[in-house]
This record gives sequence, structure tokens and C-alpha cells, in this order.
Amino acid sequence: MKSAFLSVAKPRTLASLLLAALLSFSVLADNEVRYSPNFKGTDINEFINIVGMNLKKTIIVDPQVRGRINVRSYDMLTEEQYYQFFLNVLQVYGFAIVEMDSGILKVVRDKDAKTSNIPVVGDDAPGYGDEMVTRVVPVRNVSVRELAPLLRQFVNQGGGGHVVNYDPSNVIMMTGPAALVNRLVDIIQRVDKAGDQELEILKLNFASAAEIVRILESIYRGQSRGEQPDFLVPRIVADERTNSVIVSGEAQARQRVIELARRLDAELQTNGNTRVMYLKYAKAEDLVPVLKGVSDSIAAEAQGAQQAGGQQAPRRNAGRAISIEAHPDSNSLVITAQPDMMRSLEEVVRQLDIRRAQVLVEAIIVEVFDGNGTDFGVQWLNENGGGTNFTGGNTIPILNVAAGAAAASQVTRGTETIVANPSGGQTTTVTPDSNRDYSKLADALQGLNGALLGFYNGNWAAILQAVRTSTNSNVLATPHITTMDNQEAIFLVGQEVPIITGSSLGSDNTNPFQQVQRQEVGIKLKVTPQINEGDAVQLVIEQEVSSIGGATAVDITINKREIKTTVMADDGATIVLGGLIDEDVQESESKVPLLGDIPVLGHLFKSTSVSKRKRNLMVFIKASIVRDGSAISGISKQKYNYIRAEQLKRDEEGIRLMPNTPQAVLPEWDDTLKLPPSFEEFMQQQEPQVQPQGQQQP
Repeated sequence: MKSAFLSVAKPRTLASLLLAALLSFSVLADNEVRYSPNFKGTDINEFINIVGMNLKKTIIVDPQVRGRINVRSYDMLTEEQYYQFFLNVLQVYGFAIVEMDSGILKVVRDKDAKTSNIPVVGDDAPGYGDEMVTRVVPVRNVSVRELAPLLRQFVNQGGGGHVVNYDPSNVIMMTGPAALVNRLVDIIQRVDKAGDQELEILKLNFASAAEIVRILESIYRGQSRGEQPDFLVPRIVADERTNSVIVSGEAQARQRVIELARRLDAELQTNGNTRVMYLKYAKAEDLVPVLKGVSDSIAAEAQGAQQAGGQQAPRRNAGRAISIEAHPDSNSLVITAQPDMMRSLEEVVRQLDIRRAQVLVEAIIVEVFDGNGTDFGVQWLNENGGGTNFTGGNTIPILNVAAGAAAASQVTRGTETIVANPSGGQTTTVTPDSNRDYSKLADALQGLNGALLGFYNGNWAAILQAVRTSTNSNVLATPHITTMDNQEAIFLVGQEVPIITGSSLGSDNTNPFQQVQRQEVGIKLKVTPQINEGDAVQLVIEQEVSSIGGATAVDITINKREIKTTVMADDGATIVLGGLIDEDVQESESKVPLLGDIPVLGHLFKSTSVSKRKRNLMVFIKASIVRDGSAISGISKQKYNYIRAEQLKRDEEGIRLMPNTPQAVLPEWDDTLKLPPSFEEFMQQQEPQVQPQGQQQP
């Protein structure tokens, strides 16, 4: 072995000569160079230059790298150890090396190193020592959002270390010295393994999966609250379709749950197979056919599985004596069945015996009618013959008026008759003048509508008739009804009108017999709501508005507007069911040919009638879902206060011609129901108080 000292001569400074003398190395027989670095009070830039010369590396030093170092090694270092020694010294003094792809080294402050071009490493080449690296680690079983704060406690975030978590991919990105990053990776792997969340499925033979899960959750959730992390608490889910229990969590926790579930999955004794179930919301008679169908289906499935397997039926399937009866007085079910069948039926009853939601259905019916009519006509008549005579509409024929006037103008003079008596003397009978006959004129004028102007002169007579009619109506009806989900409800405000459907006479055409049927006329609403998933309601609606139109030669006519439809409405939304916009314009004219066509003068020879009718009808509906009692109480209070407000308004306005007359007003809304006193309490209130002896009642 040969030994020598390497000297770096710098004639400009004495410190350089001393620095070179302090650095010694040895050359072994196999030409392996070893270094024994010793530096005391040496400028860090000189130290970097000497190391770069020895390692034959090109090193770029950041201007902010300043200071002096003191370090001594008593061992001979290989070239790799010498490079790590160089990195360790820089790291101790707050600096770091960034190696470029070209092999050039950059010396920067460690807090600036994490933003430089640091290589990204993996498991195959994780880095070594204090060289700066970046590493991305995927985490599978725990949340990086909770793991990142733990790792930052081991890293100097103000220096070259840096830990960042990326939630969408559940990965952690770390930057720092390779030794520190590798240590953090080891911590992540250990924590991630502890959070292993594998799944295990346990199929039950006797017990109900839902009941087993309920028992296990009540045990583990009660014991583990506040004692251990959430990821160590097993998660238990029931699959009722396959009657299996699904367990996830840490391995030992899973094993404890599965072991306990297997112990609970034991066959019960066959005694005590009758149970009485008291229902809260459902009707017992309605559930009996459903439960019988379910029990028959389960029994048939078990029998089919037995025949397909070719094996003897399990003990629990033997002797299935199933009885399901309803007790209406207590609204309860009496069920006799084997334990596994009983559990299935109990689960069906539990899911069916629930409080059903209600639906408040409000309909708005708006009908606006506007009708206008005008009649104008001139009629004339000559005593010797000729004239115009128009009939129809509101026009009174002039011939009827003339005949009535003629009858009214005639007066029959009275007569005087003298009759001689046999005994002598005479008897005089006087017939007074008869009154004028106005009956025909009254019959002619009773159809008058509007204004009638008539005149006569000599043999000529004429009448002018004019009338204008206007009809406006605005009908607004808001029927509303509350019903349960999938339950038909009917609302009717109106009357029953008798309608003749047939008649017959007796054998001698006497004693007629008529068949009468009553028909409902008014506002009718029939609705069946069905609440779908979410807040939508399907409505099967029959909306009818009818009224009596008038009498005919046979019977009466009934005006009827009806809608039958099925709609889908959101909770609280108002939709339109249907509408009608009807406009009818009619114009009729009666005139004398040729003469009625003369401008201006032609109106003396014709009669004109014009009518215009317009009707707008719209029907809207609103469905509101009511799921609890407080909501229906609030709706009832709102409707109650509305009616009370109307009564208070009428009471304040008073009755015309009776201003001081009080009107009936509902009391204020009170949620509590105040019952009247019992008979005993009422009698006690009526009896006078008994006075003690010796005292007199004042």
C-alpha cells in the first residue's frame, strides 16, 4: 500500500495551502482511493471546490451559499461514502444538492431545493442518503387527508421537506432527502396495512340477516364509541335477498364479528310458534291475504330446493303448520309458524305497517263568460192590407200587437130587458157594459224585451223595437280534499236533481206512473294520488262541473264540464288539467226583398239580430305531500284562519239596514281539544254549595 498527501497549491492565500494540507487520502493496492476529510473554519465555497475537484464533478454554487464549516473524519472513506459525507455536511448547514440530467450539481438552499428540478423516484430506485428526491405514494385503505397531517410532523416544512396530499387519487407527494422520504414511505405502508378493509360474506342458515346485523351493530357501536378509530370498527350490512351478513374492516375485527354471528345463527326450539302482532297503521284484514301469499311462496321455494338437491329437508322445514288470522277488534294478527317462517313474516309486517303519507289536492276552476246581443227592427201595417211582420228572437210581431189592440179597443154596450109579471107589474133586467178585453194585448206584449215604440196615423201603424243584452259571469271554485296515499277520495258540493227516465199509464189510461232517477249536479272531484320516489305525485283525476241549463219539452237540460286524466305533478306545484276557449258569433237578418236593400231606408223593411258569446274555462290542480302530523296541523290552521278572517271582515262591515247585528265568528285556533264536562262535573256545577250548620247564605 502506498500512501500520499494531496496538496492543492494556491499561491494567493495561505488559507488555501492549509486547506489542502488538511485533506489526505490513501491509495490501496487495488488502486481504490480512500479519503480522510478534515476541515476546520473552512469557507464553505472552498470546501465545495475541493470536493468537486476530488470527485471530478462540475458544481454550480448559488450566490446565497455562505458560511464556514468544521468537520473531521477519523475513518477512511470510499468515493461513495465521501460523496454522502459531502451531502451530509451541506444538509447540516442548511444547503442541498440538486443533480441535473447532465450530471452537473447545483448547491442551493434546502428550502429552494424543493422547487428545483428534483428527480421523481419510485420503489426500484428510491434514492440514498441526503440526496433530494420527490416521490408519489398511493394509499389504498386510509384517507390521505387524515394521513398527511401526521406525516408533516416528521418533516421540516420550512426547509427542504414537503408533504402534499391529493384527495381525488388518494395519493401523497413527498419531497426531501431520500433517507427521510424512504422513512415516511415505510410509515405510510404500515398505516395503510393497518387500515385494510377487505370484505367477508357469511351466509346464515337459521337466523335473519337483518336481525343479526341489528344485534351486532348495537354491541359494537356501543362499545367502540370514543375508544378506537372508526376504520377499526367493523362495518356490518345485511343482504336480505340471500340472508347473508357482509362484514368489512380490520382482519381481527372481522373475525370477531363473524364468530359471534355464527354463534347467533342457531336453530331455535319448536315451541312457542304463535305470536300476536298489534298493528299501528295497517288494517289486519288487508294484510292476511298478503301474508298467506308470502308464506306459500316461501314454502314452495323451500320444497323446490329440497327436490332439486335430492337431500332430506332440513329440520327447520319439517312440519310447517302455518296459520294467519286477523282479529279486527284489536287490529292485530295471530300467526302460527316455524321460527324461520315467523321471522320472514315479521319482516313483511314491519315493512307494511308504516305510517302512510297523505296528499292535499287543491283544484282551481275558473270560468269567465261574456255575452252580448243586439236586436233592432221596424214593422208597419196598413188597415186595408199589406205590411211587414217579423218573428223570432226578441221581436214581437206587429200583427199580434194589432189584434190585441183591436180587441182592447172594443166595448160591448149593455142591454135592458123588461118582463111583465102575471100578477101585474114588470121586471126590468139590465146587462152592464162589458169591459175592454186586454188579454190578447197582454199575451202579445209579455214577450217584450227592450224598448218598443209604436204609432198609428189613419190606416197606417208602425212599431220600432230595439234591445241590447249583456251577460257577464265569473265562476271561481277551489275545492280541496286530503286523502291518504293510493286511496281514492271523492268531493261533491251540489244537489241531486230528479230526472224522469220513464212513464207508464194504467189499464184505463189513468193513474200514470213515472220513473225518476236522481243525478248529482254541482262541483265534483274524484282523485286517487300515488306518491312516487322523490317528491312527485301521480294523480288519477275525475273533475266535473255541472249545472241546470233549463227546461225542455221533455225534461231539463244539464250543463256539464268534465275532465278525466292522469297527470304527474311535483310536490307543491300547480299544473293545468285542461281548458276551453269558446267564442260564438251569430247574426241574423229578416227583410223584405229589394226594399230591405235600399240604403238607410232599407232599415224600415228589415229586422236585425246579432249575438256574441265568449267563454273561457280553465282547470288547475295542486298536490302537496303531507308526511307528518305537524304539517297537516299547519295546513288545517291556515285554512281555519282564512275562514275566520272572512267572518271577521263580514262582521266588521256589518249587515245592510242592520248595522249593529253581530254575526257568528269562529273562535281562535287552539291545538288542544277542550272536551265538555262530564255529567257528574256538570251536576256538581249546577248544585248550590252546601253551607255549614248555623250559617245562613247571604
